[in-house]
Amino acid sequence: MRTRLVAVLVGLTATVLAAHDVPLALHLRTVEHDRIVTGLQRDAFTLGGRAEERLERGATVSVTGLQGLVDAYRQQSGARVLITDRDGRAVLTSDEESRAGADYSTRPEVAQALAGTLATGRRSSRTLGTDLLYVAAPVRSGDDILGAVRLTFPASVVDRRVASRVRGLVGVAAISLLAAMGAAVLLAGTVSRPLRRLRAATERLADGDMDVRAVDDDGPSDVRSLASSFNTMTGRLATLLRAQQAFAGDASHQLRTPLTALRLRLEQASELVEDRPDEARLRIEAASTEAERLQHLVRQLLLLARVEGQQPERVTVDLAAVAAERREVWEPLAADQGVELRLDAPGRAPVSAVTDAAEQVVDTYLDNALAVAPAGSVVELVVRAAGPDTVVEVRDRGAGLEADELERAFDRFWRGRDATPDGSGLGLAIVAQLVRVSGGRAALARRDGGGLVASATFRTAEDAAGTTAGS
Repeated sequence: MRTRLVAVLVGLTATVLAAHDVPLALHLRTVEHDRIVTGLQRDAFTLGGRAEERLERGATVSVTGLQGLVDAYRQQSGARVLITDRDGRAVLTSDEESRAGADYSTRPEVAQALAGTLATGRRSSRTLGTDLLYVAAPVRSGDDILGAVRLTFPASVVDRRVASRVRGLVGVAAISLLAAMGAAVLLAGTVSRPLRRLRAATERLADGDMDVRAVDDDGPSDVRSLASSFNTMTGRLATLLRAQQAFAGDASHQLRTPLTALRLRLEQASELVEDRPDEARLRIEAASTEAERLQHLVRQLLLLARVEGQQPERVTVDLAAVAAERREVWEPLAADQGVELRLDAPGRAPVSAVTDAAEQVVDTYLDNALAVAPAGSVVELVVRAAGPDTVVEVRDRGAGLEADELERAFDRFWRGRDATPDGSGLGLAIVAQLVRVSGGRAALARRDGGGLVASATFRTAEDAAGTTAGS
């Protein structure tokens, strides 16, 4: 991964450099060529100005001084110099091979200069066996053309100078590419190292290690976010797996007893059905009761597994309306037991909770309270605001629980000393999970004067009218 990332980054850098430097190199080549040509043109006009007086006076004037200037220019610049008169005959040259008086009027560049036009170009010299860059400028005196000055320069020298400039640009590009390679190696290490760790974590997770977690505080922000999402996913998977394992263990353990009892009752009924049918009928009725208990237990186990293994969506629920509705449902049973069921709630109490959580909590608390409340006592169902939260409480005057019992009350299958025989020990465990996934907390506390206070705290939600509960 790291090698591929470095290759991609270096390739991208090389592409950018090529897109930038190739046109720049071509432009630099053109600029350097034009600079040399412009310099030759300037020198040609300068030499023409020096030769103007001598050409104007004719061949009687000494050219010794001018010859020294031409030789010095040849020595300094490397360019060949030819000065002709108006007829195109050589007056001064910088080459021993050329001689004064030779006719150069047939040379296109000389003819063009004698016609009064600056000539610039490149041509092949059969005499020198190389390409030459030439500049031919007219020598003027007013409107008269007195002659021409031609400078020729080996094109290879110009090419070398241009190539030298281009090589400098290539060198800079090479340095830039090397720097980009170094940065790519560092960047690739920064990105690939946390990705390698994340891949190792996923492989450990695939091997069944549910406790593995990725490092989510190192590397680029996107990689950290990915690692954080991986940790969240792993945590949820671990919770789901533990819930399924617990469900399987609890189901196998808790269903064994009622299934055995059901089997025994049915066997007894089958033995008695011919000789003692009345006793067989009693055994069958007892088996039916055991089957109902078994059905209730399975239903609660499935509910607990669903609550623990998922993260249901939360909705806004009016806790005051739920409390009032559940009071109406449980009030007849309370009256039969001689217990008063009293409600204390505001007009509205919107809270955030998973679907059916509030109803399940109130039902479980009321069921437990009515099971232990003595005749003539009062069971209070209270909904109240508590800062940013809303609390529902069920207060009874039963025997209460000891400190160690309060700590275990929300454990699965735990049953208190006063629990009813048909209880499953799952009611409070389900309540705790429902409140937890709703973002709240469930609690039990001893009540002053005897009894128990069972509470569930939910986050207060925005009311439809824009106000919150308790405001």
